[in-house]
This record gives sequence, structure tokens and C-alpha cells, in this order.
Amino acid sequence: MYTDTHAHLTYLDTYQHDKPALLANLKEMNVSRIMAICCEFGEIDDIRQWVDLSNNDINIGMSIGLHPCQDKAILKAVSVDNFVRLNDDKVWAFGETGLDYHWDDTKKAEQKHSFATHIHASQTLKKPIIVHTRSAYHDTLDLLKAEKCEHGIIHCFTEDYAFAKTALDMGLYISFSGIVSFKKSVELQEVAKKLPLDRILIETDSPYLAPVPKRGRDNEPSFVPYVAKALGDIFGKSAGKIGLMTAKNFDELLNQYD
Repeated sequence: MYTDTHAHLTYLDTYQHDKPALLANLKEMNVSRIMAICCEFGEIDDIRQWVDLSNNDINIGMSIGLHPCQDKAILKAVSVDNFVRLNDDKVWAFGETGLDYHWDDTKKAEQKHSFATHIHASQTLKKPIIVHTRSAYHDTLDLLKAEKCEHGIIHCFTEDYAFAKTALDMGLYISFSGIVSFKKSVELQEVAKKLPLDRILIETDSPYLAPVPKRGRDNEPSFVPYVAKALGDIFGKSAGKIGLMTAKNFDELLNQYD
């Protein structure tokens, strides 16, 4: 029923030596699909160990890419050939990529190069990108427009309605994390209320940002129904209905070029 479109499975310390335990939790919570996110190419072999656990109950795919907080030299060296060489049927997307000036604003040029390269790979291989943006509102939108990006996800969305509307008009999808369930996230909830339900996705961003009522714990993909519940409260729908709708949206995103 539920799809978690963004989980850092290699960071789930609790389950690294007991992966079947997480699969059991997912089955219990009706989570049937996860996209495992890559932040550096060195993670790929570990992520594939999770992907190989896919079965009739849970389908696990992956992204490949470089987080914008990687070292300058790594960001500067990335090329479309990196994605061509690593691409296969279990790679569903490229990223997470984007711009992050919050932690370090001295590598803007390198981040922009890497971001643009991910977009070029998306256009070449016809797979979506996963966009991370923090303290880079205008530069993120400007680069997406300049590169004519129309296939991807604004992940862990926390920006305003103007940002969301611009991204939607370009063809992108908006993904909400546990942040939308926080009591203090009134403005974000108001933004969500204005968005079309056929362009919304849900995610955990595990192991970060556990949703209400799991705050204070390490997040995990089995908690994504709580994100669906928070959105359901906003739209006057059940968590299950939001789960089905967002899963369908993810299908459409992945099949956009079929």
C-alpha cells in the first residue's frame, strides 16, 4: 500500500546485521516499496545488498548519485559517464543531488556542476532526479529552469508555495517527509493543502526526521504510513487512501518516458 520514496538504508544501524527484521516491520505496516538513496558512489555495493532482498512483499530499488555536501573534488569530477556505467533496471533515479549552502557555501560552483550533471544523466537515461535543496532557494530553481529539468522529485519539501508551484509547473513532484506531521509545521501544512494530490509523494528520509508519533527515535521506512496519515489529516482522507494515491504517483513518475 505504501511507498517510501527516500530512505538511507545503509544508515539504519539497528538493521545492518538483521535486515529481515526490517522487512518484517515493513510487511506489518503495509509498506511494499522503498527507494534506497545513494549519497556517494562508494555506498552502491552496500545499497545493492538491500536491493537484493526484494521479494513478493517488498520491492526495493535505488538511486545513484552524489549529495551536494560531498567534497569539492568529488563534485567537480562527476560526469554523465558515471551514471551510464552504473545504470541498470534496479536504479530508479539519480541523486540525491542539488544545492546545500547551509553547511558550506564555499563550493557553490562544484555543487552546481554536479547538480547539472545529474540532470543531464536524467535526460540521457530517462530517469528522474532527486533534488535536495537547503538555503539555496533561488539558485535551485534557476538551475532547474536553465537545464530544463522536468523529471524528478523535490525531496523532503519544506519551501513555500511559490517554490512548489514553480517545480510543479516544470513537471516535478513534491515529496513530504515526517516534517509535515510536526505541530510547528503549520506553514508547510498550509502549502501541502494547496498542492494537487496527483503530484505528491511520501518519504521517511530514514534514519532522520521521524514523524509524529515516533519523534525522538531513529526513523525507518516502516514509519512512512505516519507521513501518509499527516497528509490525510490535511486533505480529509485516510492514511491508506494517501498511501495508494502516492504509490500510484510514484509509478507514474518512474514510467514517465515509457
